Amino acid sequence: MVGGKAGKDSGKAKAKAVSRSQRAGVQFPVGRIHRHLKTCTTSRGRVGATAAVYSAAVLEYLTAKVGGKAGKDSGKAKAKAVSRSQRAGVQFPVGRIHRHLKTCTTSRGRVGATAAVYSAAVLEYLTAKVLELAGNVSKDLKAKRITPRHLQLAIRHDEELDCLIKATIAGGGVIPHIHEALKKAGQQKTA
Repeated sequence: MVGGKAGKDSGKAKAKAVSRSQRAGVQFPVGRIHRHLKTCTTSRGRVGATAAVYSAAVLEYLTAKVGGKAGKDSGKAKAKAVSRSQRAGVQFPVGRIHRHLKTCTTSRGRVGATAAVYSAAVLEYLTAKVLELAGNVSKDLKAKRITPRHLQLAIRHDEELDCLIKATIAGGGVIPHIHEALKKAGQQKTA
């Protein structure tokens, strides 16, 4: 033959390489398992080819049974993480509140999971209530922002919040109030 290769494969196209995993119909890498079996056995690296195929099939079956992934594309996509705040349906951070409860209690960090959810719900309710009342006060005073003065007026005019929050609000001012005795004394002098 002039200008070409002589031999038995000279006229045929080269076939695409097929892995042992594809031939066996499994996802696990048969070649890699065979190599590891040869290095780990005490029989001086003598392991039959079918032992690797059988091991790959068993591993794939057990992985599928447990619920793990067997290969790149098989199995379902990982579920998106859902925060405890989303599960409880609150805006306040349940995990952070739980962490603070554990560090601040004297029970050596043992706090129930529902305690944080309950605390987050209570804090969210109180915050919403105070902000709603302060927003109403700021609207009455024709202001666009809620200031400490609006918070002070909102809290002091609500009977339950006034009992609950006894703290002094910085920049809140005083509640407008004139004592009855002073009103009567002022009216007698002017009359």
